Amino acid sequence: MNPGVFPIFQSRADHAPQAPFLRLEDGTVLSYAAALDRTARIANLFRSRGVQPGDRIAIQAEKSAEALLTYLAALRIGAVYLPLNTAYTPAEVRYFLGDARPALFLHRPEDEAAMAALCAELGVPERLTLDADGRGTLAEGADAQSPQSEVWQANADDLAAILYTSGTTGRSKGAMLTHGNLASNAATLADYWRFTASDVLLHALPIFHTHGLFVATNTTIMAGSAIQLLPRFDLRKILQALPDATVMMGVPTFYTRLLSDPAFTRDLVSHLRLFVSGSAPLSAETHKEFSARTGHAILERYGMTETNMNTSNPYDGDRVAGTVGCPLPGVELKITDPETGTEVAQGDVGMIEVRGPNIFQGYWEQPEKTREELRENGFFITGDLGMIDARGYVSIVGRAKDLIICGGYNVYPAEVEALLDAIPGIAESAVIGVPHADMGEGIVAVVQARDPALDEAGILAALAGQLARFKQPRRVVFLPELPRNTMGKIQKKQLREQFARLFHPENA
Repeated sequence: MNPGVFPIFQSRADHAPQAPFLRLEDGTVLSYAAALDRTARIANLFRSRGVQPGDRIAIQAEKSAEALLTYLAALRIGAVYLPLNTAYTPAEVRYFLGDARPALFLHRPEDEAAMAALCAELGVPERLTLDADGRGTLAEGADAQSPQSEVWQANADDLAAILYTSGTTGRSKGAMLTHGNLASNAATLADYWRFTASDVLLHALPIFHTHGLFVATNTTIMAGSAIQLLPRFDLRKILQALPDATVMMGVPTFYTRLLSDPAFTRDLVSHLRLFVSGSAPLSAETHKEFSARTGHAILERYGMTETNMNTSNPYDGDRVAGTVGCPLPGVELKITDPETGTEVAQGDVGMIEVRGPNIFQGYWEQPEKTREELRENGFFITGDLGMIDARGYVSIVGRAKDLIICGGYNVYPAEVEALLDAIPGIAESAVIGVPHADMGEGIVAVVQARDPALDEAGILAALAGQLARFKQPRRVVFLPELPRNTMGKIQKKQLREQFARLFHPENA
């Protein structure tokens, strides 16, 4: 039986009440005791709005200390936390609210009109607002509540959060993560990465994503360490904050941008002990350049929304560029034949499957999809192709599906293609990801047009209001017809090869 993340957070506050939990941009420091007090007030507000254990609380709000504490408050009352990407449009939010049916939706004040109409239409019973500065009806309501609040006693298998992860076909899937999933993975990472109460984690990641919400926050809580909380990645502010940190977590884009600035020097980071990268592949070139500049080898790891973290390069030992390290303690990983499911020989490429206490419970109200991807023996079929070398290091060599990872965020071509194909004058489209120095992969829309008057600017403008910015193509290219195989399937591999250098400096 695993006690969950919140009881650990509460125990940290009880044993070291004045220890810093959140360090904010304006110099404010929120201690563990003060943060615990605030979660009680927010929890009481949620209860006053009728939220019961097992109810979903959806949130689409800018990153702030108050927003982060809503996660802990939800755990405190046994509610199921449902964070939504802040870039989602109301049209995209509609699906998630309709599917998850939350008891309460927390959103930005500036979205009041759109979200009030949406919640009325979908029957979402309660709404609260929260702005980027931590103000709104949530903060006002919490201020009026008591700092005393009962803590719901979670079991390891009780649902703690739902994070949506889209598929290349069909509707988005809500990955159901339990209290045991979150706590077990955080405890493993805190130990594996040598976190202690004296650490300060520089946190510029979003908190609607596994990386920033679970890996960063939960691991910090497990160790009783502190978070230097920045709203987003801002190069100047990161450079200013680095001298006060001991650990930094980021996506590859963070590290390429740091390397672009001459102020990022070995002396600036000499006191840091760890840089972690994830959410997208880190190039060997970035790994090598970072090591040469700073003397630090970035630690790359591998995880998914459905599994939290599965593997990690070692804290002590070789951090091998181009690999994601070895399976974490307690996690089983094998490489199988995608067709038969049988394990392949060591060194061969196949499907990555994982099993352990970190593996999710299944997809929200999608039992068929759960059975397709979560075997009866507990192994999860990740959809990633990989191999294990003689030393046990795992390399991700490709994706079974055409997932694009742009700036650390997953982009699924089918969603973008459906909107492109609906534009008058477009006969057909194919959306691909090709190498991009800053974003990891840049999104390219390859279009077969019926109307010769169509141009790139017009197509990009047509998509702008329908998709979150990170999903929007950076370029549109036109072909007389899209390449196909003998079965009529569009050959995206050929397109990726054809446009592989589209974002190369020579074509800028």
